[in-house]
Amino acid sequence: MSGEMLTGNLAAAWGARLADVDYVPSFPITPQTEIVEALAEWCERGEMAARFVTMDSEHSMMTAAGAAAATGARVFTATSSQGLLYAFELLYSIAGWRVPLVLVNVSRALAAPITLEPDHNDVLAARDSGFLQIHAETCQEVLDSVLMAYRIAEDPRVMLPVLVNLDGFYLSFTREPVVLPDPGKVRAFLPPYRPQHLGFKASAPQALGVAVLGGSTYSYFRHQMHLAACNALEVHQDAAAEFERLFGRRYDLVEGYRLDGAEDVLVMSNAFATKGKAAVDAARERGRRVGLLRLRVIRPWPAAAIAQALRGRRAVAVLDQNLAPGLGGILFQEIAAALYQEPFRPTALCSFIGGLGGKNISEAEFEAIFAQTEEAGRQGRGIGPVLLYTEGEHQEMEQLLDIAASRSK
Repeated sequence: MSGEMLTGNLAAAWGARLADVDYVPSFPITPQTEIVEALAEWCERGEMAARFVTMDSEHSMMTAAGAAAATGARVFTATSSQGLLYAFELLYSIAGWRVPLVLVNVSRALAAPITLEPDHNDVLAARDSGFLQIHAETCQEVLDSVLMAYRIAEDPRVMLPVLVNLDGFYLSFTREPVVLPDPGKVRAFLPPYRPQHLGFKASAPQALGVAVLGGSTYSYFRHQMHLAACNALEVHQDAAAEFERLFGRRYDLVEGYRLDGAEDVLVMSNAFATKGKAAVDAARERGRRVGLLRLRVIRPWPAAAIAQALRGRRAVAVLDQNLAPGLGGILFQEIAAALYQEPFRPTALCSFIGGLGGKNISEAEFEAIFAQTEEAGRQGRGIGPVLLYTEGEHQEMEQLLDIAASRSK
């Protein structure tokens, strides 16, 4: 194994390269483009044996990806933000075909207004499509998650596509030390893809995506997808154990950070969890008994692992980097559902929304979260949703509105 300084995008590309993919349909979009640029260059130089094709849109890209996977090819592609939405129709179809492929999404906030910086409304919009979801915190985890995604997707107990998510700009263009796994060990972890129920043979024609007339048939197949997604919880654990044995790095469904003795726990996902961990360290030094739970797998929803980690805590704060207008934080609702049946659930569940459009979350804002969560726990009553927005940011926004109003006269 060798180490290099890689961006999150290049780590994703290396994951596809080490997985020895057969086909890469692509369409560029910021901040994902570096992934497909690297793959195109490697294919052009003969360093990858994959077929690389630039399509005319993300919709065509995902159509080609799903069709190629249905023939038995190992397929990789990547997108971001509006591109993911443009491909949305195909996400449901591909999952329904039960074809395994890996899609990397580099999160970017959705229009309007237009921005290039990240939050998670794009990827969470796809949470019910049938694609499984793995969310990465570091560049190393991006590469490793791509390899694990293929192992999980191609398992006969699952046979569903997997989406690996990383934050745009904060991780996509951040260089970190990344260990490149030995290709021989990767082949041991991820053997060549030989599907039993897929393929392209004239002597054995198959049909996918056919119409079914009658709700009983449709219900059967939809429920089969659900059961396969649930199987991925066990398959992920098997893959994690084998990955640790071969490469020495362990990835569970959720990651606990300083949970021992923590009365209050902050729940987060993706790259900003690194900021959250630093804030936990600072709060511990000030005497606060806090910890952090990072959500790594979002689909299938690891309810049992979440409930186990949060059982008996005084209060839990969920920091959503997304906003469902008219509701609040998306993951807050799912955390609440996971804890509802738990007899020793926290006395207070608090909802915070931050990082929208890549907005920074400062140490002072994390301290405010811990202080408000502690008070909510003492009172036994949850709070939120609370938008993280400082007085200085509010004043700056008012100045911009005043400028806009004066120029419109």
